[in-house]
Amino acid sequence: MIKTDIKHLHYFLEVAKRKSFTKAAHHLFVTQPTISKMIKDIEDELGMQLLDRSGKEIELTDAGKIVFEQSRKIVKSFDHLSDELGDLTHARVGKLTIGLPPMIGVYFFPAILGKFRNKYPGVDLHIVEYGAKKIADCVSEGILEVGVTVGPFDHRHLDSFAFYDDPICVVVNQSHWLSKKSNVTLNELKSESFILFPEDFALRTMITKACEHAGYQPKIVFESSQWDFMIKLVSEGFGIALLPLSIVKKAKDQSVISVPLNEKDLTWHLSMIWRRNHYLSFAARAWIEESAKALKLQKVIDK
Repeated sequence: MIKTDIKHLHYFLEVAKRKSFTKAAHHLFVTQPTISKMIKDIEDELGMQLLDRSGKEIELTDAGKIVFEQSRKIVKSFDHLSDELGDLTHARVGKLTIGLPPMIGVYFFPAILGKFRNKYPGVDLHIVEYGAKKIADCVSEGILEVGVTVGPFDHRHLDSFAFYDDPICVVVNQSHWLSKKSNVTLNELKSESFILFPEDFALRTMITKACEHAGYQPKIVFESSQWDFMIKLVSEGFGIALLPLSIVKKAKDQSVISVPLNEKDLTWHLSMIWRRNHYLSFAARAWIEESAKALKLQKVIDK
């Protein structure tokens, strides 16, 4: 059984370089008998004498010279390994792919992404834009480590922190009959033409289920993953849209009007998600912590 380890090789190199057990022991802060035993262990294991102890100074034998060169390479590689693992554990290197729905990414995360890249320039950061439903599925299946989704979602296999709630409002153009109302119910939208997100968006599912609960299937005339394009279609009179109030305000489009919904439970709940009871890379942990800080939250994952 091989007993020689990195410590043995390190001690051997010090003795060979300093040509003295005493000097090597002093440099390594160990006793001379300890270092002598380490060298004897290597020689016994290899079955060869590595050091010539007959002279005033210790010299390498022919076998010792071979072991010396190989030991230097091994110790150097191990030191590099330690450095790289240190970089990894401090998120100085790594790879991270984050799932962000288009509407959410552009609204909340440009500044956070910029700060993260500046703080962790060695992390290879990638963003994929999917609908919130697909992101939740990808995180659950381990395809993505972290992502942002819209609640409610299946919490059984996911950990999360919520960071934003926003009411859903009805977006109409100025000439629409609903534009004069102070609020509206879903039932009043039964005959309207809807402009909605595609089916892999959680908000689409939320809206269609709410309409079904109100007793009808929404008549969908356009689908788009881009909220600004949806608002433009509304302004041109193609139909109505149901969007988070903050997104409508961000658009600053004077040709459309947002009307509050009476259904207060129809709300945009945003959460950062990652898999429960699964390995989380150091880069992913750093991202969760940094984004949580930026969103005014603290200590959302266990160290």
